[in-house]
Amino acid sequence: METTARELVIRMFGLLKSVRMVKQRRADDRPSVPIGLVGMLIQIDQHATGCHARELASHTGLDPSTVSRAVASLVSHGLVERRTDPADRRASWLAITPKGQSGLADAHGWYGELLDRALADWTPDEVAALCAVLGRFTRDLDVALETNDNLEDAR
Repeated sequence: METTARELVIRMFGLLKSVRMVKQRRADDRPSVPIGLVGMLIQIDQHATGCHARELASHTGLDPSTVSRAVASLVSHGLVERRTDPADRRASWLAITPKGQSGLADAHGWYGELLDRALADWTPDEVAALCAVLGRFTRDLDVALETNDNLEDAR
């Protein structure tokens, strides 16, 4: 497994480099959503009625202060708005604005066009297999990280 693990680490670093390059290119081509904030906007969008910042921190695995800064940036760009939580008037719900929906649709379109070009020679079965394997890999990596955290906590 050692050789396989090394190869996988090299491939992961290659993938991370490609993701950084894609994000930078998108930011240059379509700056409607600031670089690094598309993922946060997607997370908020997955909650149809809105969500709290603490939920975002939990779902993204990010520190609450990082989420707070990202949300502040999204709000300042008019992509997200804070609404008073009717159940707890001290708390705020985060909801995507129409401008945020438009920016997110633009980002999805841009990424979709890029992936269409990148996967043009792939069969539908190969694309489905990639999606399935990446999904399984990220789930299993999350479990391994949780197991590692639990082992460290036990020490």
